[in-house]
Amino acid sequence: MANYFESKGYTTIAPPWPHKDAPVAELRARHPHHDKELALLTLKELVAYHVDLIKSLPEKPIVIGHSYGGLLTQLMVNKDIAAAGVAIHSVPPQGVFPYEFSFLKAGWKSLGIFTSIEETYMMSLEDWQYAFVNGMPLEIQQSSYEKYTIPESKTISRDALTSDAKVDFEKEHAPLLLTSGDTDHIIPAHLNHRNFNAYVKNNSVVDYKMFSNRNHFVLGLDTWKEDADYILDWIDRN
Repeated sequence: MANYFESKGYTTIAPPWPHKDAPVAELRARHPHHDKELALLTLKELVAYHVDLIKSLPEKPIVIGHSYGGLLTQLMVNKDIAAAGVAIHSVPPQGVFPYEFSFLKAGWKSLGIFTSIEETYMMSLEDWQYAFVNGMPLEIQQSSYEKYTIPESKTISRDALTSDAKVDFEKEHAPLLLTSGDTDHIIPAHLNHRNFNAYVKNNSVVDYKMFSNRNHFVLGLDTWKEDADYILDWIDRN
């Protein structure tokens, strides 16, 4: 998608999170005991990292993020440092309670309850199949797991439930688009729509779009270009 946006005249950057700037095999080799810095990474630190990066740019950027990156997008828009934001299947901010069973089933292990916070969490193939690539052929489920799945911070997952993930839904803000998919298990469309509805409809542009036949692996699906074109059109209009 970044390359596609470049072809449309945009300059894009896609920075890795702190402690994730390494090949998949190397990151996996550190799991679970040899990546304490990643394991203890906090949302507050992650937000500060992105704020510093954005403020180093010559102008306010259009911020686009998927899943936890969607939450970061909402936070950057809330901080008035983005020209616009697109939150794709976004982890909801504090106050939008995720009570859906599929969310709980897909995501509760990432909290690492009763496990050491100093160890990273890595999703199993079985959990990946349910949370990200449900409905896809087994071969693609397995190959995508090997290609993309890496250890994560349980601290970051827990922080999504704290005030560090708080958004002022009444504040006026830059244009914001939230997208969802009707087959997403971990961030169900119903949860995403509640996230959208939490915003007070003031003078700000806030829009919602649900795509059909999209699971949480949305950016890796064959339909990614259709989604990108919708986003580009939305940006042009706003």
